[in-house]
Amino acid sequence: MKTLYLDCGMGAAGDMLTAALLELLPDPDHFIDTFNALSIPDIQFAKQESVKCGITGTHISVKVHGEEELVSDHDHHHEHEHEHDHHHDHDHPHDHEHSHHHTSMHDVEHIVADLKLSETVRQDILAVYGLIAEAESHAHGVPVTEIHFHEVGTMDAIADVTAVCMLIHELAPDEIIASPIHVGSGHVVCAHGTLPVPAPATAYILRDVPIYGGSIQGELCTPTGAALLKHFVTRFGDMPIMKVTSIGYGMGKKDFPIANCVRAMLGNTLDSPSHPEAPADQIMLELSCNVDDMTAEDISYAMEQLFEHGANEVYTVPIGMKKSRPGTLLRVICKEADRDTMIHLLFQHTTTIGIRETITRRYVLDRRIETVQTPYGEIRRKVSSGYGVERKKCEFDDLSRIANEQGISLNELRRNLNEQ
Repeated sequence: MKTLYLDCGMGAAGDMLTAALLELLPDPDHFIDTFNALSIPDIQFAKQESVKCGITGTHISVKVHGEEELVSDHDHHHEHEHEHDHHHDHDHPHDHEHSHHHTSMHDVEHIVADLKLSETVRQDILAVYGLIAEAESHAHGVPVTEIHFHEVGTMDAIADVTAVCMLIHELAPDEIIASPIHVGSGHVVCAHGTLPVPAPATAYILRDVPIYGGSIQGELCTPTGAALLKHFVTRFGDMPIMKVTSIGYGMGKKDFPIANCVRAMLGNTLDSPSHPEAPADQIMLELSCNVDDMTAEDISYAMEQLFEHGANEVYTVPIGMKKSRPGTLLRVICKEADRDTMIHLLFQHTTTIGIRETITRRYVLDRRIETVQTPYGEIRRKVSSGYGVERKKCEFDDLSRIANEQGISLNELRRNLNEQ
């Protein structure tokens, strides 16, 4: 599986994520040219070499009206280490007039609509801004429609979000994993007063995400960086076993005893038989319990909760229990890392008073979704391969939709598509 791992040991900001992902491309300069050709109003992107603690990486320079955003005196006082990416709803005085421009969500939507982007990238950009708008709404107690972004709405911020969304789309990982996020510590001074780190908007966005502070005083994770991670990251945790093919370092401006960067690693997770050096199986857990006093509706709800929280498989088996009562065996297949969550959900949503655990192995085929052209239009098809076999199967939702539109049976449609 093609996997992108993001090391956020020094937090995350839009420009740092952009620079780290940019280094993963075989031709970063071509991407810069493509991005600048979008003609985001008043914006010009450039990359610069940067060295932090002896590590060479990339810093992204964003020029607005032909000038790079300056660092104001108070930024030095408050350890804003990601200088040009102060993307939250707190004023930071700058010498450029554009920094004082307040932008609404409607303005952002209008700007993005005018860019020549794929619909997927466009929707990703708006989803990221939606997370920020929701956080600002919660922090300030006003409706989302009345939120006016300060620096998060400036053109350089829109450029950062757009660039990350484009890069993710171009890299096309099957899974994105990130480390727990270092958010910094202390306080940050803004137009609303002195606020704790992480800032309220950042803290709201990062709900349910593993975060931690430390000895470094300052705001290491900005709302923009938080929203990008929240939108794209599949899960947060340790780096998986993977064969790394490329590594990128996205640098901030400030210097610390620890390298001020986001590190991105792209490669293949070694849990598939398509990789000779990978283990041929995955260690999984089977969690089982027996119940004889639950309705079918309640069991169905419990199964839904287990699936929603990461269970790989959930199924039931009819069984006979004591006193000749018909009962149900409920079994959950999950990763070891999800054990505690699954046990909690089983006790919370079932009437069981005991759960059994069995360690098991799972053998899987590589899976990917491809889009094929047919006389009926585009259809998604799942391709599974490994162990010397390959299977192809059209997605049922697409088949049922077309069969309904054409007024034909599924079997007839499959025959026409050579599905059978």
